[in-house]
Amino acid sequence: MVEQPLFSNPRDRMFLPFMGVFYDRVAQPLGWMLFRVLIGGALVYEGWPKIIDPLGQVGFVENLGFYPGWLWSPLLAAMQFFGGFAIAAGFLTRPIALANAVMLAITLWFHVSFPYGDRLVTDAGFQVLSAGGAELLTSAGARRLADGGQAFLGQVQEKAEMASLLWTGGAAFFAAFGGGIWSVDRCLMKKEF
Repeated sequence: MVEQPLFSNPRDRMFLPFMGVFYDRVAQPLGWMLFRVLIGGALVYEGWPKIIDPLGQVGFVENLGFYPGWLWSPLLAAMQFFGGFAIAAGFLTRPIALANAVMLAITLWFHVSFPYGDRLVTDAGFQVLSAGGAELLTSAGARRLADGGQAFLGQVQEKAEMASLLWTGGAAFFAAFGGGIWSVDRCLMKKEF
């Protein structure tokens, strides 16, 4: 097998051959880095509340079957928060991205297996809305709740699944391909896993 450079744009296959150098040296490495920063930054953002309360996910992780929760909850927090920084910087990218990809795949499985439900409004809530309680809501809010919140919850469910799918795919991408040309792994350490 012949090793090919990660970014290769054969000039004979391009409509604008003079752009090849720009794509190889700037556009593709920049796009790679920006995607890495996006995935890592999202993990940092979502990991921040878990770092503030590292035992806050004990019940959640135990409900998923990860015992003891007092061990797994802080590990989840650290993996998301500190792992997000490492992925964004491109430091130890492959192993950290792989660990996060597994965690995110479990999150995706959770969202698909345990949907939010089909009603946001209870029977008592319907009674309030029917008795003129809809006046307390904006017109958009009343429309969202007209079906008991089913359409709204469907949108929330869809967004949760799509976000989990994007994160899982992004983390798996960096686990497979590494941090790219502009990463700590390649620029400073000169080695990758």
